Amino acid sequence: MPSLGANAGLSLATAEEAGTTGIGTCRVSRPRADAVRNRARIVAVARDVFLAEGPEAPLDEVAKRAGIGNATLYRHFADRRALLQAVLLFIMSRTAEHAEREAAENTDALAALRRFMHDAIDERVGVVCGLLVDTTEQISAELAVLCGRLDTAGERLMEKARRDGQIRTDVGLHELVVSMSQLARPLPGVRYRDADTHRGVDLLLDGLRVPAPADVNGRAALSDR
Repeated sequence: MPSLGANAGLSLATAEEAGTTGIGTCRVSRPRADAVRNRARIVAVARDVFLAEGPEAPLDEVAKRAGIGNATLYRHFADRRALLQAVLLFIMSRTAEHAEREAAENTDALAALRRFMHDAIDERVGVVCGLLVDTTEQISAELAVLCGRLDTAGERLMEKARRDGQIRTDVGLHELVVSMSQLARPLPGVRYRDADTHRGVDLLLDGLRVPAPADVNGRAALSDR
């Protein structure tokens, strides 16, 4: 009698090559590696395109820059709305992760806040202003979780910096994130440049710092020069 184990092993190997696994009559689909890579690349490219050209940017341009055909793009994302939502969730997830990592570090609070802000810029947080609108119920629930994570970690960062006397007490996290998002959005007709945006973030953070104490002549203390 033929070995059932051998036949089962052959069937499993064949199924794995096809991107599925079979157990009895149950078949479980599993995304192929190239499909996962394509989806991730589409989202990353769309993030940059939407930043430069806005949420109404041609999806043909996204597909072209991602090095795929339009059919592949629409296989992953049924329409513009689905792609916009995926980009928004990607940015918010990554930004929340950066905030949580910095909040967990027992380092200089101002330095941690600065690293978070620069990381958020690298994640193209400027796209958020154009995409944080009209989400579906399902996406809104997922987005609410990410916003909650960002709020919690971001407030920890800012509260520590406030407590250490490093930043002003009259600026909240929401104002900071909105300011960063607006700062990171290129002006119409102006090419997006990382270097300029990162300098802008440094200037923004410098404006949040508590002014150095002045001496009797009104000059800034030497320690802050």
